[in-house]
Amino acid sequence: MQLLRNLIWVCFALIASNSYAQNPYMIVLGTVQDGGYPHIGCKKTCCEKAWKRTDKQYIVSLALVDSQSRKWWLFEATPDIKEQLQYFKTITNGRYNYLPDGIFITHAHIGHYTGLMQLGREALGAKAVTVYSMPVLKNYFETNGPWSQLVKLQNISVYALQNGKHVIPASGISVTPYIVPHRDEYSETVGFKITTNTTSYLFIPDIDKWQKWDKQIIDEVKAVDFAFIDATFYNEAELPGKRMEEVPHPFVSETMQLFTNEADYVKSKIHFIHINHTNPLLWRKPAEDSVRKQGFNIAKQGNTYK
Repeated sequence: MQLLRNLIWVCFALIASNSYAQNPYMIVLGTVQDGGYPHIGCKKTCCEKAWKRTDKQYIVSLALVDSQSRKWWLFEATPDIKEQLQYFKTITNGRYNYLPDGIFITHAHIGHYTGLMQLGREALGAKAVTVYSMPVLKNYFETNGPWSQLVKLQNISVYALQNGKHVIPASGISVTPYIVPHRDEYSETVGFKITTNTTSYLFIPDIDKWQKWDKQIIDEVKAVDFAFIDATFYNEAELPGKRMEEVPHPFVSETMQLFTNEADYVKSKIHFIHINHTNPLLWRKPAEDSVRKQGFNIAKQGNTYK
């Protein structure tokens, strides 16, 4: 009888384990702002430490992984893309294709799309990698070199997204773009809501200010399980001599104040990401500890969220 009970327990454990393994999940492949860390030309203490580090911190990027279909999707094509593809392969023990089944791009600032050049004839020579972008960005890719060569040579195949309209890259997975206010020199800027059968994510690496958005960020965070949101600068004193309105972002201090009256379970959904090299969250543990004590989280490269 005891043997039978043990066998039944093992069967249930295996079923639960397999079911859990098949649930899609997110891996953070990078957390840093477009310029990277250390930052070009930076002679500050924050960068001096980084130049000496052997472990590199990559520019902001996420990987959505579906173990059931053996597919995965990349969010942002950063200048660090070749390292991040190898990093993903290492983390997942080579179980997935080297290239993602699609790349979702938020906007045309250097940290978010310029990695696409590595797919061209001078480098990988990829074949028809699907790139999901908004219409203005799609047109930008198709009519401006060197991106137009990627399209002409069919290294990439650009699919036009529509604001508020979801796409379904695989069964049980949907991705919805939402336009957010930002410096749109070459394209629109969007955030993504990613929904699987079990978990939902919000990804807004860049936005000018929460108050400028036509949605309420508190409501949007409440509606998901994980929210990876803009943490470019900690506060307005971070860049002495710089007019912060020239590079508008919601300060981490502002976002925390906005959520100060929300329940701890709401605050804990927030994982700050897209962190500038000057932001102490990147290099000062006391700053990180302070944010965590207030109930918030900081996205960590290599971490899995499911």
